[in-house]
Amino acid sequence: MGNAIKCLLNLLMAALLIWLLLVFGASPALSASPCPIDFAYVRDFFPSACKSSPPTPSSECCEAAFNLFGLAIAIYLRDFKAFEFPDNSTVFSCFSAYEASLHRNGLEGFSVLSSCPSTFDASLFITSPYLCSGIQSAADWETLVGPTPMDSSCKGDLSTPAACQVCASDVHNAIFIASNLSANHSACFYYGVLYAAAIVNEFGPTNPATAGCLLASKATPSSSAKSHHIAMYASIGAILVVLLGCVVVISIWLWLRRQRQLYHENFIKRNRKLIGNTIQPNVGAIWYKIEDIKIATNNFAPQKLIGEGGFATVYKGVMPDGSQVAVKKIKNCTPEGDLEFRNEVEVINCIRHRNLVALRGCCVASNTNFGHLRLLIYDCMLNGSLEEYLFSGKKPVLSWPDRQKIALDAAKGIAYLHTSVEPPIIHRDIKANNILLDENLNAHVADFGLAKVTTEGMTHMTTRVAGTQGYLAPEYALYGQLTEKSDVYSFGVLLLVLMSGRAALDVHDAYPLITDWAWVRAKRNSSLEIVDERIRSLGSPELMERYVLVGILCAHLLVAFRPTMSQALKMLEGDMDVPEIPDRPLPLTHEGLYTFNDCSSFSPMHKPIEPCSYKSEDLLR
Repeated sequence: MGNAIKCLLNLLMAALLIWLLLVFGASPALSASPCPIDFAYVRDFFPSACKSSPPTPSSECCEAAFNLFGLAIAIYLRDFKAFEFPDNSTVFSCFSAYEASLHRNGLEGFSVLSSCPSTFDASLFITSPYLCSGIQSAADWETLVGPTPMDSSCKGDLSTPAACQVCASDVHNAIFIASNLSANHSACFYYGVLYAAAIVNEFGPTNPATAGCLLASKATPSSSAKSHHIAMYASIGAILVVLLGCVVVISIWLWLRRQRQLYHENFIKRNRKLIGNTIQPNVGAIWYKIEDIKIATNNFAPQKLIGEGGFATVYKGVMPDGSQVAVKKIKNCTPEGDLEFRNEVEVINCIRHRNLVALRGCCVASNTNFGHLRLLIYDCMLNGSLEEYLFSGKKPVLSWPDRQKIALDAAKGIAYLHTSVEPPIIHRDIKANNILLDENLNAHVADFGLAKVTTEGMTHMTTRVAGTQGYLAPEYALYGQLTEKSDVYSFGVLLLVLMSGRAALDVHDAYPLITDWAWVRAKRNSSLEIVDERIRSLGSPELMERYVLVGILCAHLLVAFRPTMSQALKMLEGDMDVPEIPDRPLPLTHEGLYTFNDCSSFSPMHKPIEPCSYKSEDLLR
């Protein structure tokens, strides 16, 4: 009986043990999630060089094993539309299945966790919104990233290098879009590659061309698995080459842009240095910003253009304080024009006279939109130039008192340059276009670009003759001799133009030069014929004749017979008598003038004197 009870207890204990083994021993197996991946592809891709590796694989073999496992992730994305496995259990099930496949293909003893612990991190394969901007599925990618060029470039056969390179470049652009969606983008590179191989490519991730181009998994030529990580490096290298090319192109573009900036900056620095010591606040002139000038002139609108010459264009502008200005835009902004630009600023900024234009300031600017700019800002003369007033046909006829005042104003301005400035200044371009008239018809001498600072009383010889035809003194035009008397000659021409209303040079007249034209009439005692017939009867004939004779005397061909500007001013004001005007050499281009076979002088009373003769070198005396 006792033996029977003891036997029964043994049977119960055995049954309990079997139940415990079934319950607790089978639970892990029953609860583990099966791996959904078929790792049969391993035999066609695993590098054969790693099959003979030592018990502890090299880092290259660990990376090859990791990349090959990435192909499994691409298969999973293709089949289940998810970038990562759903949980830890699935990851470890796939690790075990992957290890078994490696063992069957010659890599015996390889363990994902022990052989390559730093490479195979289970957390990299578990789905998470923090891996790539919240993207976890193919649907997320399509929603957040949207259509990209890789949807077409990566769709077909990628076996050719050209097709692979285009696809790789477009994959990089898609990765860039995904990475910019949020700060969590550590896995976006892999997601872009996986999406292109598993979803976009119609041949799938296990296709040798697709795997070689996008997943760097090069298929072995035989059924045995061979190294594939070289292909992955090639794919990544192609992307890096594209990236490097982009970097090079961008770098070159930035360098060229900087060179252009330096080009414009150097122009501004050179010009500011050129006249930097001249523009000083205590003398009134200031530096203007180009933005203010563009606003004042409505961005140099054609409607604001009030004058144009060979060296500059002039625009009318309105400053923020309501004052009107004339903006002179210099045409020659090359280094060859530096001297003229600096000359005008230096000369006009160091002198102050009510009959000289006042410089308000300067502006130097340069950029790729409008190029180089040199601007001089003056007070605006509302009645424009004397040239425009006399010959445009848009202005009323100048009265005799106005002409008298303009002549005196111009004479005072030039006399100031010659006698009241140290050292004296020769203007070199006195003409009707450079006499500006304000709202009250007060005259102001303008345009000092050709002015020359000289030593008083000294004669200068120059090979660079500058000025305007018809106004140039003959000794200066022919021989380069420059003195204050050169300005006196130009003033004489200006005075004759003002009195007659005739241009200084008229090629259609028998006497193109106004000096010859006036001389012929004065020789035959018809000085009043020189006066504009529209005002001839509106003033004192004696006073008008005085102005005409002063003009003829100032424009005498021989330097020695010309008065100084101070003397000419006194003659105009009546403080000095007009002397007898010596005869002048006859123009060689007009045979009709040779009918005058006497070489005489005449006075305001028209008393001829004895004949005389001149040599060509007398022009210099």
